[in-house]
Amino acid sequence: MKLVTAALCVFISIFFVNHANAQYYKKLHDKAIVADTHNDILSTAIENNYSFDDDLKGKTYSDLQRMKQALDVQVFSIWCDGQKQNPFAWANREIDTLNAWTNRNPDKMMIVTNPLELSEALKQHKLAAMMGVEGGHMMENDLHKLDSLFNRGVRYMTLTWNNSTPWATSAMEETHDSLLHQPKGLNYFGKQVVKRMNELGMMVDLSHVGEQTFWDAINTTTKPVIVSHSCVYNLCPVFRNLKDDQIKAVGKNGGVIHLNFYSAFVDSNFEKHNEAFFAEHKTEFDSLTKSGKEEFFSQVFLYKKYKDEANAFRPPLSVLIDHLDYIVKLIGTDHVGIGSDFDGITSSPLGLDEVTDLPLITKALLERGYSKKDIEKILGGNFLRIFKANMP
Repeated sequence: MKLVTAALCVFISIFFVNHANAQYYKKLHDKAIVADTHNDILSTAIENNYSFDDDLKGKTYSDLQRMKQALDVQVFSIWCDGQKQNPFAWANREIDTLNAWTNRNPDKMMIVTNPLELSEALKQHKLAAMMGVEGGHMMENDLHKLDSLFNRGVRYMTLTWNNSTPWATSAMEETHDSLLHQPKGLNYFGKQVVKRMNELGMMVDLSHVGEQTFWDAINTTTKPVIVSHSCVYNLCPVFRNLKDDQIKAVGKNGGVIHLNFYSAFVDSNFEKHNEAFFAEHKTEFDSLTKSGKEEFFSQVFLYKKYKDEANAFRPPLSVLIDHLDYIVKLIGTDHVGIGSDFDGITSSPLGLDEVTDLPLITKALLERGYSKKDIEKILGGNFLRIFKANMP
């Protein structure tokens, strides 16, 4: 009987310790200011005729209610691909859409353009909504249009998307010579764009840019840069990830690298499985794209339709945290954050199925031995610092 009683006591002790630990990571996450520097729900909602303030669970990674549960500051991506006609008009359409969402939900979210407004949103327990233009093609080679985007609330611009502009070359095109039809890097006008962004207080984002563009931008900017949604090349050698010398340069600049959750940028084994998946479903994929559905949304459709197949080759969350550890070892905890790319990706690590799963990152950081102070930096403190540092 004594042995049974002792065993029961041990079981109860373990249960309460585990329960307390579970509650602690959730409390820490809730207490921290959590910022995500990249989410594509705007373009996804427009493409699918979704409303952000509806319950979109099962359809998207994000909606208003779920965002409010898991984070405090969201940078919404203003994006269209490089083939879109009138990209500046498209950017303004997405800005109008975010304004409409905010106007419908004034008690739940507000657009913020400076640190004071951000502090006010936090004080009122509203989602602080910010905007970042993903791709310099959306300013249409016109500094006046860059100013206009800033005046409408945009607070970072990714110098390129996958397509180059006449003034900056992208990572996609710099690493595929057949696509590149201009000298690599920033030309004179490109450097003027960076300087104008510094003057305005618009953060320079170096995700998606080619290596030469990266170095030209780093050597031109007078303000800390962000890398809004990228990972580590040495762990996953794809064109979108940063090499060690680039990571060190961001640290020296005082900037912050925000980790992308896309499985192909996290796990070097993912792409071969991904190719096999789409080879298996090629007929259906081709049919979707021929019907007018964009390639990205055709991929999303097939991943959802064949969910079990797609889940089988998703990487574990631990692999994403390996990227974070790698950056921290190179340049410290002051230079890393979160840039999920939710609703702009087709696959994410296991467990990160939607925005409400973000506390699992806090849990994983605790398990890796990160301090409360460092976790608060990673979750949002580093982004707040760089936002303030870019103010004119």
